[in-house]
Amino acid sequence: MLITFKSAASGDVIMFGKNGKQMLEIIGKDQNDAKGIVTVEQLPDAIAKLKAAVQEDKTRQAEHGSEDPGVDPKTGVQLISLAQRAVPLIELMEYSLRDKVPVTWGV
Repeated sequence: MLITFKSAASGDVIMFGKNGKQMLEIIGKDQNDAKGIVTVEQLPDAIAKLKAAVQEDKTRQAEHGSEDPGVDPKTGVQLISLAQRAVPLIELMEYSLRDKVPVTWGV
């Protein structure tokens, strides 16, 4: 399953369901809804929540002590951070806020 975040202010942001649901949970939206909206009035809070979650993740990675926090120390596999997943959505929301248009999502 894919979740597509859309806005008239920018191109779509498409995520795997698991990752999109994580973003919805962070911004306080029901992740079980097949579609929804982040209104213009809700955008500043949603952006702030995503940025705070990204910062918390970066802090947690730094405290982990791994020489390269982007690599699993046990397997050597490259990991994708919350920031890498969230930044495109944050940018979409910032463009939407600037243009005063909502962000919608759907599966």
